[in-house]
Amino acid sequence: MTDAIVVENVRKRYGDKAALDGFDLAVGSGTVHGLLGPNGAGKTTAVRVLTTLLLPDEGRAEVAGYDVAREAGRVRRRIGLLGQHAALDEELGGRQNLEMFGRLYHLGARHARVRADELLERFGLADTGRKAVKQYSGGMRRRLDLAASLITEPEVLFLDEPTTGLDPRGRAEVWGAVRSLVGGGTTVLLTTQYLEEADQLADRISVVDRGRVIADGTADELKAKTGGDRIDVVLRDGGQLGAAVALLPLDKSEVSVDADRRRLSAPVTDRMAALAGAVRALEEAGIVAEDIALRRPTLDEVFLHLTGDGPAGSTGDEHRDHAVKEAV
Repeated sequence: MTDAIVVENVRKRYGDKAALDGFDLAVGSGTVHGLLGPNGAGKTTAVRVLTTLLLPDEGRAEVAGYDVAREAGRVRRRIGLLGQHAALDEELGGRQNLEMFGRLYHLGARHARVRADELLERFGLADTGRKAVKQYSGGMRRRLDLAASLITEPEVLFLDEPTTGLDPRGRAEVWGAVRSLVGGGTTVLLTTQYLEEADQLADRISVVDRGRVIADGTADELKAKTGGDRIDVVLRDGGQLGAAVALLPLDKSEVSVDADRRRLSAPVTDRMAALAGAVRALEEAGIVAEDIALRRPTLDEVFLHLTGDGPAGSTGDEHRDHAVKEAV
C-alpha cells in the first residue's frame, strides 16, 4: 500500500514557540488516520502545512505524491479541507451552497448542479436542499460542509476537529459520513481531541505532543502500550475506597481512583488471578462491590500514559497520586 501523505522532520515556529518540532507522519492510501492530541499539540499547524496554507521552516512533506512547498498548486487540486468552522452561506440553501462551491472550483454551471445533487443524496440531505442553511441542525451543517469539501472529488481529505461543538447525534451523523467516504477510496487525515472519535474511525492513530509524534499504531497497539488489561471495581460505599486500595492485591502506584463514581482502577498482568483475588479480599473485609470487571485500556488512559498530562495541567502521576492519597 502506498502512502498518500509523507512527512519527514517538519518544523514550524511562531516566534519563539515551536508548533511543529520534528514532526513525522505516514498515512496509507484509502485509510483514516487519526491525529490525536490536546490543544496546542500542533495538530492544526500540521494540517495547515499539509494543505499548503503554511510553509514549513524545515523538513519535507508530500501529499498525493507532490511536495507541499514546491508543488502547492498540484497538491491543492487533489485535496479537500474541512476546518473547525463551517464555511457556508447561512442565507442560501444547501444546493445553492454546493453549486456556489462548484463554480468557485471552475466547474461549469451544469456540472456544478449535477455534482451538488450527487452530494446532497450521498449525505442524506436531498430533501433539505432548498432549505436555508440557518435552519439546519449542527449535524446537518457539518455534513453539508463535508459535502462542500468533496465538490472536486479529492484524493485526500483533511478533517480538522470536524465534530467540535456537536451533540452526540450530530457527531454520529458526521462519523457515518466519514465511513462512507473511506469506503469509496478517499484517504482521510482526521485531527481530534475526542479519543472515542479516533477509536471509532481511525485505522491508525498518531499521538501528538509538543509538536511531534510520540506514538503511532492501531488503537489496539496503542492500548497494549499501557500494559494490557485493567480491573475496575465499583463500590457501594465510596467512603470505603481508601480501605479497598489498601487491601487489594494491586500495585498501589498504578491505582487510579474516581471518588465521584466510587470506582478504582488498576492494570493487571494475570487477569483471572487478579479478579479472583479482588473478589476474595473484598468479601473478607466486608466491603460490598457493585461491579467488578476486566477490560482493555481506553485511549484516554493511553494518552495519559504516553504524555503524562493530567487534568488542569498536572502530570498523570501527580493526578493519580493525589487521588490515591485522598481516597486513603
